[in-house]
Amino acid sequence: MSAEKRNWHASHKQSLSRGERAADVLRNGMGSWRFVAGFIAFMLVWALVNLWIRDPWDAYPFILLNLFLSMLAGLQGAILLIAAKRQDAIAAAMAEHDFETDTEAKKGIEQLLAINREQLEMIRRLQEQAAGHSGQR
Repeated sequence: MSAEKRNWHASHKQSLSRGERAADVLRNGMGSWRFVAGFIAFMLVWALVNLWIRDPWDAYPFILLNLFLSMLAGLQGAILLIAAKRQDAIAAAMAEHDFETDTEAKKGIEQLLAINREQLEMIRRLQEQAAGHSGQR
């Protein structure tokens, strides 16, 4: 088995476009507890600063923050769909690799079975010859 077949995932990663790699990085970042904690901290700081300063840039119902959250949700949805498409492509590539591996293994097993049948036939002939020689004595 060649190194390329054994390490197909690395070669697949190299074939990705910049956008696909960015989608993977963003998906992995946004799907973490670190992102959740940081995002909650950001919203708390935003709200507290706007409540405590004299001339807030985004007063209490935090309309600007809501706008940013809506835009972020739209972008996250698109990024997650891109990443899901990529995951489907990876799953398809893995399935193809598994099929190729199974096909190669099947050929090897069939060869071994053919050798086994030949050996069994040889053993049968040898037993017949041994029985014939012992019957002649």
